[in-house]
Amino acid sequence: MTNTLLVDHRSDHITVLTINRPAQRNALDLATMRAFSKAVTDLSTDSNIRAVIVTGTGHESFCSGGDLVELHQYSTADDARMMITLMGDALLALERLPVPVIAAINGYALGGGSELALACDLRIADQQTRMGFVQAKMALIPGWGSGQRLLRLVGYAKAMDMLLTARVLQASELLASGLVNHIVETGSALNHALTFAQQITQHPLPVIHGIKALLQAGLNQPYETALKTERDLFPPLWAADAHVQAVEAFLNRDRKIS
Repeated sequence: MTNTLLVDHRSDHITVLTINRPAQRNALDLATMRAFSKAVTDLSTDSNIRAVIVTGTGHESFCSGGDLVELHQYSTADDARMMITLMGDALLALERLPVPVIAAINGYALGGGSELALACDLRIADQQTRMGFVQAKMALIPGWGSGQRLLRLVGYAKAMDMLLTARVLQASELLASGLVNHIVETGSALNHALTFAQQITQHPLPVIHGIKALLQAGLNQPYETALKTERDLFPPLWAADAHVQAVEAFLNRDRKIS
């Protein structure tokens, strides 16, 4: 694994992926894209993880998008297809991990960096976060899937506004528009993401998988089909030891109180 992407498998079953190119504001070159794709593929078969956090080194940038200095040499339409397929597939695989993925956004998340953030399930941003779908300023459109994700998050008109104006959004507007879940003190996004992930990992793994699966079904399936998915997920959890033990603990607590 290249040292431009750090993969930390923690003992608490949380994996942290850190883009490690601070001198380039954590912009993604092709080698880092490939390393990220491999890391996500590896996570998709890892039964030990209960949550994933994506962040960037330092406090200045989460990810400032693609490294245009390096990527400018890949100038053909075929090159473009190769690059957007690589990262588009990687972000789709990230989105489809069976466990929650949290973006700990520190500083700038521009262009491809905003696309990376939107592929995560939850976004915790610090007060200095600036997110922008700035592709139009480079005579481009999003290519890694954020057009569709943005549409689903904020609706058609707001997505059109953000993409056409290519403006950079400050933390308060990101929170108001629903693009981030929480705003925290500058420099503390990763710590807050870890605390949040640790709360998640207290739940049984099938429950974590089930919650993400039922919500993903609602995004990607017709309503009636998604309802069936939710109903199918419930019975095995009801019969599982974890639920039986939780009910017994609840009843025993009530008996002690009475």
